[in-house]
Amino acid sequence: MKGPLFYSKILLFGEYGIIKDSKGLSIPYNFYNGALKIDDEPSQENIKSNSELNRFVTHLDQLQEEQPELVRFDLEALKTDVAKGMYFDSSIPQGYGVGSSGALVAAIYDKYAFNKITVLENLEKSKLTKLKHIFAAMESFFHGKSSGLDPLNSYLSLPILINSKENIEPAGIPSQTADGKGAVFLLDSGIIGETAPMVNIFMENMKQEAFRKVIKDSFIKKTDACIDDFLKGDLKSLLSNVKQLSNIVLDNFKPMIPKPFHQLWKKGIETNAYYLKLCGSGGGGYILGFTEDYAKAKELLKNHKLEVVYTF
Repeated sequence: MKGPLFYSKILLFGEYGIIKDSKGLSIPYNFYNGALKIDDEPSQENIKSNSELNRFVTHLDQLQEEQPELVRFDLEALKTDVAKGMYFDSSIPQGYGVGSSGALVAAIYDKYAFNKITVLENLEKSKLTKLKHIFAAMESFFHGKSSGLDPLNSYLSLPILINSKENIEPAGIPSQTADGKGAVFLLDSGIIGETAPMVNIFMENMKQEAFRKVIKDSFIKKTDACIDDFLKGDLKSLLSNVKQLSNIVLDNFKPMIPKPFHQLWKKGIETNAYYLKLCGSGGGGYILGFTEDYAKAKELLKNHKLEVVYTF
């Protein structure tokens, strides 16, 4: 048995800010995907995935008991399939900020939720918000706290604009230009990041008034401006705002940037060849890059593995 594919995602803008109600913009990234599967001869990795699914079932059991009005699952069928060795067959790298747990949550909801909200329905805001709440409660098993956005993106496979916690909508993003010199790209840090410790550092920092002020007056304002520019296709303004955002992150989110990349980050800002920002919670995994001249950025970053996400 193999279920439908669910794709990875990239949160272009909004990391950390969406915890504090900034805007966010998330896009599907079809380069990686995952599906539920049962094999006759599972590998060690599949057995590991199956045992994690087993623990996840306990979480869903508890969730259904505590919030029956939120979501109900066919737990009997799910438990039977997990007992048969079902696992999540995924090419999505874990700890890289591209939504590996989100795709798994989407796959489980799709196959086992009763009265599920489907992609084919008219997805008005109330349905999207409900889905986001369901997914946040499901995904909290993996991260301790979840916005529910990764699974939502994976489930719908649409760009999603977060205006605020309770106001989300599918977004129309400008179409890519095939021969564009500019690009959004992923830089592989080669380090596996963990979400929970990074979120804890952020929450600790939020107890300091000076940090709260930076988040509210600078970080969130620049994040919102970047999203507006991106959706309007105003590249000149976008790159100017991304540069400022990159600077704010370098000054205030140092623990989230792997040490070997502090200089590289600074070099991008100083040369204007590229600007780096966090992809997800940071601490490792991918780093997002923006450049108006990808060939030039690639040359400067030639010792690193890059993947183009979007061209303009």
